[in-house]
Amino acid sequence: MNPRVDFYFDKAKTWQEEYRLLRTIVLGCHLTEELKWGVPCYTFEKKNVVLIHGFKEYCALLFHKGALLKDPSGILIQQTENVQSARQIRFTSVDEIHDLKSVLEAYLYEAVEVEEAGLKVALKKTPEFTMPDEFQHKLDEIPALKTAFDALTPGRQRAYLLHFSQAKQAKTRASRIEKWMPAILNGKGLED
Repeated sequence: MNPRVDFYFDKAKTWQEEYRLLRTIVLGCHLTEELKWGVPCYTFEKKNVVLIHGFKEYCALLFHKGALLKDPSGILIQQTENVQSARQIRFTSVDEIHDLKSVLEAYLYEAVEVEEAGLKVALKKTPEFTMPDEFQHKLDEIPALKTAFDALTPGRQRAYLLHFSQAKQAKTRASRIEKWMPAILNGKGLED
């Protein structure tokens, strides 16, 4: 156990018993406990394998390369259609975790095998993402915007394309594009 991570479990208003059990199971699989993104993250040879996190309705184990796991029990969940690699196993009670203990251990060991083998999730390339018409028009109208967008990293480009295309109405897409054009022109991503 890493003492730097204790605060996460100590401050939790919900899921404390579930967190403690998940922590015990994960550490029993010989992973290293670290604090990343403000949550307990478990690594194998400095590579992220799984993290523990919680929400209002559930707590979960999130496997960073869960898309590569076999999932014979059918318990891995893709959080949204845009999540390409990670998969969750969700829990709403400590009893669920107890009942799945041996299954969880098997998934954790398989996740370590994925890391040992150096496997990578085949991510969609930026051109495979939907280019909203409103954004394409702006890129065609403003050459400096196209140049700036093309100079962004593929990850930043994908983030913008997802953000713009998630809006259902053309008016909302146009508004988002207008809002973020200065950031794109300055070489910034959504999170910068």
